Order: sequence, then C-alpha cells, then structure tokens
Amino acid sequence: MDTQTSPEAEVAELELEAVIGFNGHVPNGLKCHPDQEHLIYPLGCTVLIQSINTNEQNFLHGHGNNVSCVAVSKSGVYLASGQVTFMGFKADIILWDYKKRELVARLSLHKGKIEALAFSPNDLYLVSLGGPDDGSVVVWSIARRDAICGSPAAGLNVGNATTVIFSHCQDEMFVTAGNGTIRVWELDLPNRKIWPTECQTGQMKRIVMSITMADDDSFFYLGTTTGDIFKMNPRTKLLTDTGPLKDKFSLGVSAVKCLKMGGLLLGSGAGLLVFCKSPSYKVIKKIQLQGGITSITLRGEGHQFFVGTEESHIYRINFTDFKETLIATCHCEAVQDIVFPFGTAELFATCAKKDIRVWHTLSNRELLRITVPNMTCHGIDFMRDGKSIVSAWDDGKRAFAPETGRLMYVINSSHRIGVTAIATTSDCKRVISGGGEGEVRVWQIGCQTQKLEEALKEHKSSVSCIRVKKNNEECVTASTDGTCIIWDLVRLRRNQMILANTLFQCVCYHPEEFQIITSGTDRKIAYWEVFDGSVIRELEGSLSGSINGMDITVEGVHFVTGGNDHLVKVWDYNEGEVTHVGVGHSGNITRIRISPGNQYIVSVSGDGAILRWKYPYAS
Repeated sequence: MDTQTSPEAEVAELELEAVIGFNGHVPNGLKCHPDQEHLIYPLGCTVLIQSINTNEQNFLHGHGNNVSCVAVSKSGVYLASGQVTFMGFKADIILWDYKKRELVARLSLHKGKIEALAFSPNDLYLVSLGGPDDGSVVVWSIARRDAICGSPAAGLNVGNATTVIFSHCQDEMFVTAGNGTIRVWELDLPNRKIWPTECQTGQMKRIVMSITMADDDSFFYLGTTTGDIFKMNPRTKLLTDTGPLKDKFSLGVSAVKCLKMGGLLLGSGAGLLVFCKSPSYKVIKKIQLQGGITSITLRGEGHQFFVGTEESHIYRINFTDFKETLIATCHCEAVQDIVFPFGTAELFATCAKKDIRVWHTLSNRELLRITVPNMTCHGIDFMRDGKSIVSAWDDGKRAFAPETGRLMYVINSSHRIGVTAIATTSDCKRVISGGGEGEVRVWQIGCQTQKLEEALKEHKSSVSCIRVKKNNEECVTASTDGTCIIWDLVRLRRNQMILANTLFQCVCYHPEEFQIITSGTDRKIAYWEVFDGSVIRELEGSLSGSINGMDITVEGVHFVTGGNDHLVKVWDYNEGEVTHVGVGHSGNITRIRISPGNQYIVSVSGDGAILRWKYPYAS
C-alpha cells in the first residue's frame, strides 16, 4: 500500500467507517484476544481487530497480498500475520504491536507462503512454517526481531508440514505436523540449532489438519483428514490413543481446541461442532453449523468461544447450553454489485456468486439472504417503488420481494449467454437488461406478465453497465466491445454511439443529463456529449489496472471511482481532479455507490469485502 503515491500532494484521506468481511478459508484465522474484548481475523491483505461488545473496528494494513495465517501471543502484547506471495518471491511475516495497532517488524525469509505461525508462551520466540514451495521452519527472536535458526520442516520421504503449535510451559519446545509427519522440536539456543524428533505412530498414516496442546504440556491432540483424533505424548513421542473408532468425522477434523476442564472441542469440514473426551471420543454435545469449520477460539477459559466457518460466518457459543448465535456474516465470494434503494441509505443490497444479500447500513447486519444454488448473479437493481429486487443471473432474470426474499417472477434464458447487466425505469414498468452476447433487451413488466418489448442488437460483446435517464426516454449501455450506445427508449432504436479503444466497465449520466462519463480498462475517465457523442475530455483515472465502478452524486459536483488499483477515489467533476483517496481494499474493487443523501460511499471488491466510507463533503 505504501508504494502508491498520488501525483497531487493535497489529496485527503477518506475515512473508513466499517468493513463487512471475514476470510473464513484461513485455517485458525479467527482469534479471540487474551483481553477477551476483541476478535482478530484476516480479510484479504488486512487484519481486522473488532471489539466484541461495541463492534468498533481497527485495521492493520501492511501486507502486499492475502493474509494466510494469524497468531496472537499468550500475553496479548504481539500479533503476527503471514501472507502468500508469488512463486519465488519472499513472503513477509509482520509482527504487530497490539496496543498501538502498528507494525513492529517485517520478517522475511520464507518463499511463496507462510503456512502457520506460533508464539512461545513467554513471548520470547515466534516460530514460522513456510508453504509447500519453501518447506522450512524458522525460529525468530522477538526481542532482536531476527531469525535465530531454521531447518527443513519435514523429512525427505514424507509430505509437507502444515501446522505448528508451541508448548504451553516452556519456550524451547514446539510441535509441527502435516502430511505423514509429526515432529517435536527442541530449541538449542547456545548453538542456534533446532533438533527434531519424529513421533512414532506405527501403522497409522495420517494427514494432520489441526493441532492443539494441553495446558500442562502432558499431551497434544491432532485432528486428521480421515476424521479421527491422535493423542500424543510430547515427552515419550508416542501415540497414547486414537478415536473415534466407528463414526469418524465427515470431511476431516479441521479445527481442534483443548479445554482447561478436560475434553476437546472439535470442528469438522462438514460444519459439525462437537465436544468429546479422550479415550473414546464419543460425542457428548454437538451442533451443526453452516460451512466447514476452520477456526475455534476460546474467550478466556472457554466458558464461551467463537467459531469461524468457510462460508464466512462467525458464531458465538456458550459452553454450558451449547447453542450458537450468529454474530457476523459476509460474502465468501467476489461481490459483483451493490445498489441502494431509491431515496434511502438505511439499507443496501449486494450480490455475489449464488446469493443476494440485503444489509442494514449502520449496524452492518445481514437482513436477508436470497440463494439460488449453482447460478451466478451478475447485477441487481431495486425497483423505484421498492417492491422488488431485479437481478441478472447467468440463466436469466429473477425478481424477489425485498422483505421476504420470495421469488416473484423469473424470465428463463432471457439472454443467450447469461444476463450481465440490468437496470429499471423509474415508472417501474420496464426492465432493461444486457447479455453476454451483447444484446440489450427491453422488457415490459406488468402485474402478472413480463413481455419482451424489443431486442436491440448492436453491441458485439457483453454489456457491462446500463444507466437510464430520469424521464425514462433514453438509456446508455456500456459494453466490453469498446462502444457505449445511447438508446431512445420511446422509438427503441439507437441515438448515438461512442467509440473508444477500451473495454468499457462503467458509465454514468451527469444529473443534468447532457453529458455522460465512462471508464474501463484503459484507465481513462472520459466525458462525452450525449447530443452528438463527441469526447469532451479525458482524465487519467488510475496508475494501474482497470476502473470497474463509478457513481456520481445527485448534484453532479463530485463522482467516485474504484478499480484494480484497490483505491477509492473521489473526484471533482468540473475540475477533473482527485480530492480524496480511500485505502483499505485488498481485492479489485468491482462496484461502488454513493448513498442517497450523500452520507456514505460503499465499495465492494473481489475478495468478498464490503467497505463503507464516510462521504467527505457535507450535503
């Protein structure tokens, strides 16, 4: 993030108000801080610290690519996070100061990916495990912020190590485990060496997914892809017991936690959360959650704990009654579109892959989820009267009731190669859709009927954005064939065509509707005359990457853009200059909107995040 400087020095920063997002695919990514007040979790390249009671958020920016693991020291003073990077490049580990919420040190040795991290119990050392292309384990001194020693993590004839855990009592012992390998390591500080001892499991060959250590170091437990548990003794390096013998856990034991009072909490890849005890590992309590469980983290002694799943859900569970409360949800796929209903900023809708979600703006809560399995949603729009959400899918068009999510109507195969863009007229009588083959179709929507009024065949490639004029007599469509076409919706034919050497991604009418602004993959923001399609001026919109989303205020004084450079920019329309920049996204920004009433800017991105910014000007 530090490399991108804007050409103008006086560009102000946009204030980030809230983030909706959690990367549930990071193993053990969700952590409860030892102060028992905050959750720590990764989202794209950022690490979020969120207060459990007040939902106040802090952001740790510093990674240049997706965060792959997170660790919290026992005292809570330090956090550490590792990232993935491109083949052959060094992947950074960042050590953070929790209180100051700032970067302490950047540790780089490993190549490709950091697989796992663990702190020693007295904050003396940090141990890190490199990914499959690196295959080494390194012990770092926290005081000196430097590597003490390293070693290949696994033997020559076994697979990669994927998990690591430190002893709870001594700073000189840790355990790594992975595909067919379980090793107990001793740190020999005077000689700067680490000595491994291979653990013997006899005939049992397993791939370890998760690992946990008892509080007194008497045993450690390993969860495997087979769906059973190994209990090992770190002193004798021998297998104590395994189980369950019969009903193994479906899709593997992907998360495991040892409780102080004895017993284990374990989560399976099928979303089953179980409390059980050694040696039989029979189920004592269980609940079914949505999505494979990737992290279990205890709040204090474990009277309450939090669970994160692959579907990006965070649950809070009280141990005594073993009932789940869903405390946070978000998209786990790339978000394709965001839209506000007409005239209100209280809620907004987003769509990603197979679902459409309606959110309450201030509390970041999900109000409604509409799921169509095995389909992809490319765009959404609210009807002006607020009675339906119209959506574009790769098999046709669907309309849903915004309160209940009930399917109101569906137009199957409304385009040959899926519907890629959609817009509605303000009299709620027409829907205009664009398809992957480049057709623009105008539909008449009655109370019970949906009729195709006209198919406008001009574009040669997919339609990426549609905007309708306020009086519903004209609309503009942007396409990836390098044209924008202004259509007459009364005579249903083309008025003007705009040509440029770019794949257009977004288009906006200026509120006075004599000009339009467009942008796309050539990174230029162009102003065009609606009357004759001539270009008025072009601005350099970004230094790198396409511009995918754009929206303009009702007054037409400012507009916002977002794209593959991960920056949200606020522009002055007349001056053509950037006034504010928002840094916070770690994926490509796909769409961006200014809320009605100019309170917020909401941007969505390819890593599933939804970011809400404070609009910088008083309306």
